[in-house]
Amino acid sequence: MYENILNYLKDKPQLYEPSTAPFWDDENISKYMLDAHLNPNIEAASRQLDFIKKSVEWIRSMFKKTSGKKLLDLGCGPGIYAELFAQLGFQVTGIDFSKRSIEYANRNAYLNEKNIDYIYENYLDIEYRNEFDLITLIYCDFGVLSPNERKVLLNRIMNALKQDGILILDGFTKNQLSDVPEKQDLYYTDAGFWCSKPHVCIQRNYHYIETENYLEQYVIITEDNCDCYNIWNKLFTMKSLSDEIKSAGFEKTTFYDDVCGKELSDISKTICAVAQK
Repeated sequence: MYENILNYLKDKPQLYEPSTAPFWDDENISKYMLDAHLNPNIEAASRQLDFIKKSVEWIRSMFKKTSGKKLLDLGCGPGIYAELFAQLGFQVTGIDFSKRSIEYANRNAYLNEKNIDYIYENYLDIEYRNEFDLITLIYCDFGVLSPNERKVLLNRIMNALKQDGILILDGFTKNQLSDVPEKQDLYYTDAGFWCSKPHVCIQRNYHYIETENYLEQYVIITEDNCDCYNIWNKLFTMKSLSDEIKSAGFEKTTFYDDVCGKELSDISKTICAVAQK
């Protein structure tokens, strides 16, 4: 274990070096993530509810009518967006790789009498063909993927969309770096987000300016184990995001500051792409 700790800490991690343990479906982490999703007053796993509602209304405005339109919500979490879309008449399918979130979403849809199809799956594995009018990937999930994973996903999204179907996704820009400065912190806790047992957390943030990436690394040390979580993110420009989307075959893409349709600027921490097949 001591050798592992030294290996994790001695050098700056190589670009897209993987974590040593699962993140999205970890029993303890997923509990905290679900709580964060459902807290309307913080921006952690989801954005604040007022923003989400504004975003859903903006997306709805892209369609003359929503009845019968099929929507695929990738990374749907506990179904906050999905339920709002369903209320507007979309036929919604939600996919997420957190079993806990999908179980919550299914229970909530049943209690609220919403006909939403929730699927526990890695969205990199979707195999739909010409099925959806709209696909969403919201809250900068696209940037956590490696370049090859982003390419795979965009190709699968292209296959899943009907002709003239729309993809909406967002990502971070270089302005986000002010919120994740390079640093190193250490703390001890009896239990918390990363582990239900007493543990030490060493957090290190790194910037990779040449490739426009940043890393939030968490080394978690317990009495009998040590794991390293590498949370990567890609920083996009309009050109870099446009190039990736175009490479999947999308011909027309419009860019905004955010998923509420704010006019594109050079000061926003996010960028939103609306691409049409």
